[in-house]
Amino acid sequence: MNYYNEIKNELINNEITKRVKYYSINKSDLNTYYNVGKLLAEAGKHYGEGIIKNYSKRLTEELGKGYTTTSLKRMRQFYNIIEKGALLGHQLTWSHYRELIPLKDINKINYYVNICLKNSITRDELKSRIKSKEYERLPKDTKVKLINKEDNKIEDLIKNPIIIHNKNNYDVVSENILKKLILEDIESFMKELGNYYSFVGSEYKIKIGNTYNYIDLLLFNYEYNCFVVIELKITSLKKEHIGQIEIYMNYIDNNLKKINMDKTIGIIIVKKDNRYIMEYCSDKRILSKEYVLV
Repeated sequence: MNYYNEIKNELINNEITKRVKYYSINKSDLNTYYNVGKLLAEAGKHYGEGIIKNYSKRLTEELGKGYTTTSLKRMRQFYNIIEKGALLGHQLTWSHYRELIPLKDINKINYYVNICLKNSITRDELKSRIKSKEYERLPKDTKVKLINKEDNKIEDLIKNPIIIHNKNNYDVVSENILKKLILEDIESFMKELGNYYSFVGSEYKIKIGNTYNYIDLLLFNYEYNCFVVIELKITSLKKEHIGQIEIYMNYIDNNLKKINMDKTIGIIIVKKDNRYIMEYCSDKRILSKEYVLV
């Protein structure tokens, strides 16, 4: 078999497809690079690793730029990860897969492919999420569920620790400053909690008896159809924090929640978690997560 001619024909056909059918560029690219990767893998078995350098030189001379040794090796890596079980999402671009190929862990790659497909994530946003180690910050149980393709609950996709951006290097000495940082980049903060959140309000005023209380942040998740109460603490988790958020959650359930909605979830975001306190928290709707500033 003439591997070089097969590879050359695949690449030429892809260039023709790009010119004639612009709408199918992504699919054509991915199919082509998979096929080329397969041919390179087979050629390597017959002629050794040096064949990629040889093919790169010939392709560059005959077809022009874009076929460096690195590019061809990347196509072979692409073929290898797909063969090992990585998802092939034709809606993704080759640029997306260039960010994913170095990850090697198939489960991690599939997590990012799925969130890209589900949320139409750009290559730059994908790069940012990988850099923040989003997959690594998911609970262990969540990773098992993802592998087994089980349904997730709202708490499964909350990262730990939660990353809060501190672009202006504020000295976080109060909960108000922490809240200010979150509100400055509320979109990124909500993504740390998972998908499909909308912002309801900060310092959300509620009246309990004759006293006004203020919920730090009130969100709504329209995938799970429930309110989410968030309390911010710059200390470690304390038992009184649980009592406070439970009161707020019950208030929302009794006054804002509609009959078709699920019960309110509560998230206490703290500097340091206390698993012993959470062990004795009987309300499983209450979650505790640490935060880090970046």
